[in-house]
Amino acid sequence: MFCNTRNIPLAGAVLGLLFYVAACKPPKLDTYEKNLEIPGHSWKSDYIPSFELNIAPEDTGYFYTLYANVRHRDSYPFSNLWLVIRIISPDNKVDSQRVELPLEDVTGKWLGSGTDDIFEHRVLINQRGVFAKPGAYKFSFQQNMRQDPLSGVMNVGLRIQKDTLRLR
Repeated sequence: MFCNTRNIPLAGAVLGLLFYVAACKPPKLDTYEKNLEIPGHSWKSDYIPSFELNIAPEDTGYFYTLYANVRHRDSYPFSNLWLVIRIISPDNKVDSQRVELPLEDVTGKWLGSGTDDIFEHRVLINQRGVFAKPGAYKFSFQQNMRQDPLSGVMNVGLRIQKDTLRLR
């Protein structure tokens, strides 16, 4: 019944459509998140956590939202955290920026969510980030506070979420 010569163009069209859909590569990166423990929960400035991710060619056409994750004890002595964030792109270009992460509001209440004496923050660091070239990107976070080592910090991490398609 299907071998009827009238159905051959329809079968060819369906087969062609399947090959077309299979050839379109979907984006590889929707969300990247990695958190690293700070040794002894005392962050020395010479301990520089790093995060590496690979961007596929099909992921270069999007905007990304980047967050720094911080997990600390209630005994953390400051209302903020200064970081030097370095990004090394696939062509070895280094971009470095000093960023303040607010952790407390003006009344002294922690901004993140918490249970018992542990608080977690997801702080926006870039709302329209672009990965213009495919390849490996390396991010590093160096604590840049006056106190060294910085007590009470348990974990630090990076979260990257795919946002909207950008016009090239």
